[in-house]
Amino acid sequence: MNGSWRFLGLALLLVMGFAGAPAARAAGQDKAAAAVEVKIDNFSFAPQTVTVAVGTTVTWVNRDDIPHTVVSTDKVFKSKALDTDDKFSFTFTKAGTYPYFCSLHPKMTGEVVVR
Repeated sequence: MNGSWRFLGLALLLVMGFAGAPAARAAGQDKAAAAVEVKIDNFSFAPQTVTVAVGTTVTWVNRDDIPHTVVSTDKVFKSKALDTDDKFSFTFTKAGTYPYFCSLHPKMTGEVVVR
């Protein structure tokens, strides 16, 4: 009888533990949101254009020593003035092209393409 319990326990472990683990990890990876960072430095956005999937969060980080903003030309998103090392994030839920600029320095431009 003792051998039967070991066999049953091993069978359950294999079915529930090992068989379910890869599926659980794969499902968790599918649900993980993608993230992209854009650096603000030397009066520019780098990279100037990013292409991302729907559901991706883009984070802008000001590495410059003066304030900057991130403002969508279509008024979809708008940051406050970002001081050095401040961040602004926006999650893109619809496909499209989203041009943006710094309202304090309008010659600073960038674009997010969402597919």
